[in-house]
Amino acid sequence: MGFKGLRYDIVKETILSYDDEFADYWAFLEPRLEQAWRLLKETGTLYLHLDYREAHYAKVLLDALFGRECFINEIIWAYDYGAKTQSRWPAKHDTILVYVKNPDQYYFSNETVDREPYMAPGLVTKEKAKRGKLPTDVWWHTIVSPTGKEKTGYPTQKPLGILRRVIQASSKEGDTVLDFFAGSGTTGAAAAELNRNFILVDRNPEAISVMKDRFASLAVSFETHL
Repeated sequence: MGFKGLRYDIVKETILSYDDEFADYWAFLEPRLEQAWRLLKETGTLYLHLDYREAHYAKVLLDALFGRECFINEIIWAYDYGAKTQSRWPAKHDTILVYVKNPDQYYFSNETVDREPYMAPGLVTKEKAKRGKLPTDVWWHTIVSPTGKEKTGYPTQKPLGILRRVIQASSKEGDTVLDFFAGSGTTGAAAAELNRNFILVDRNPEAISVMKDRFASLAVSFETHL
């Protein structure tokens, strides 16, 4: 959050091809994280979303790149949807690593985020139950429903609620949000809804097409750079 840049841009990446299955994943990811660090303002925050297989490697890489003192949180995004294996504990969470450029200056406001319902509302006052509780570093949030209105058809689409929370907490109105792996454009949709500028980067033609359709339906003006 808090990147310098243009307003409402979708950038088609031409440096390297994107493929989640290719062998040298870290050679692909590391230069992008280096650029994220370079572009980040002193008050800005990096959120890196990974699954359990890659999160620990990313933590070591980001500690070296940002400095261990710039590590703020490991957020666990937990959900309960999809197939369940019988041979081990089913994997039903992703990890979001949170780093800042400057641990003495970064912006954070959890008072602005969407609140969660209490798991035991009867144990708090009616006023507190109605308002909801502030999120912790464990986020219970369903994935995008295959039949829901939010679904764009893009295979790795992230829920709007997750990106809303990230943007609400770590940026102010008028700030710029950059997403190097834009996919279906959920970051941009959340940023536009919250009156933030955004830059989205993706090489996949399907992603570019999905984002164009999505932002057209949201009446968001944007430019595409191929």
